[in-house]
Amino acid sequence: MTEASRARNVFFVGVDVDSMGGSQRVLHTLAQGMGERGHRVELIGIRPSPEPFPYNATRAYRHATLYPPAADPKPPVRTVGDRLSLVRRADARRARAAREHARAEMQRRLSAVEDGYIVFGSPWAVDWVMPLDWHHLKGVGQYHESFAQARRSANLGLIRRHYPALEQTLVLSEGDAVEFVNQRVPNVRVMPNPLPFYPDERAPLDTHRIGAVGRLDPIKRYDRMIEAFARARAGEGHEGAGHGRTGREGAGRGGAGREGWELHLFGDGPLENELRMKAEDLGVADQVVFRGTVEDMAAAYRELSVVAISSEREGRPMALAEAAACGVPCVSFDVSGGVRELVEDGVTGTLVPPADVPGLAAAFGELMDDAALRKRYGAAGREHVARLALPSVLDRWDAAFAEIER
Repeated sequence: MTEASRARNVFFVGVDVDSMGGSQRVLHTLAQGMGERGHRVELIGIRPSPEPFPYNATRAYRHATLYPPAADPKPPVRTVGDRLSLVRRADARRARAAREHARAEMQRRLSAVEDGYIVFGSPWAVDWVMPLDWHHLKGVGQYHESFAQARRSANLGLIRRHYPALEQTLVLSEGDAVEFVNQRVPNVRVMPNPLPFYPDERAPLDTHRIGAVGRLDPIKRYDRMIEAFARARAGEGHEGAGHGRTGREGAGRGGAGREGWELHLFGDGPLENELRMKAEDLGVADQVVFRGTVEDMAAAYRELSVVAISSEREGRPMALAEAAACGVPCVSFDVSGGVRELVEDGVTGTLVPPADVPGLAAAFGELMDDAALRKRYGAAGREHVARLALPSVLDRWDAAFAEIER
């Protein structure tokens, strides 16, 4: 082991590290990769996930959750009587006791090592840990969203408050790095998220399935994706498809040959029933398939011919990188610099203006109609994300650690 890659104590800390999501997958992937390289790694979730995903059946790292599983939710406090009730007061005492126990347990774990790193997966994780004593560790703050998303939320304030006290701030794109530096956040470094897999076998792209990966939450706007799919399947929106890029015969032929296509949604979440009703209203209930949680995502991607994102906002969505690693072309709303770095419009996939449902339908239709285009985009996308393979990203982490220690 070289000096840059010598064994270190590394804590990864996040609020919820076990739900199905891109940032959670990144934390488990990094923890596993660093553990396999010989680092002593512990992944700590502050609160338990309501729907934990089984990451890494055989782990090269330790894993802990500080808070106990949540009790059944209580009705909201509406009156002074509610606030003063014995039950409410007892609940408040239990909540304080749980917080004190969680912080004591975190302090015990941090104090058990003489030196090392604590890598915060979000600004909220930094905020929670800041009151503890961890001066013997070097802090690194990750941010998995875009600067635009930070600016629209409390995250920017937390980053500006806490990240200057850390050794480094890691963001996902050069554009985001410039924006955070302009906000007087020091020591900003671009660190891409690693791919959890880069399979030897590429997707055949002949399944006539468009797929989306992520929780069925409002931010993902799967209602727009279902509408775009229904429009494309019916042949709508084809007039503008291709933007003059493909030069293929038969472009703009409408819905011919699209009847056999399906939309597969991977993930669970609170909007499933609402989205099922949306598909039924649009006449595609039999073609929109809710797959739930799938453990082998590499195999799931190889089942698809297109992967899509219709979110209101994204940072650097892992679904786009993972799909590209499997040779699957991508279509996405152009919602961040991270998206643009993963999808080169007209080369590895198609970018559509945010919230443009007819444009998304046109992009779907173009790829539905042209198998050669799917293969060309898929091959280019796989080459484009090869630099995100786990060994390469781990090398960059080791280099960052070595730089901090100079």
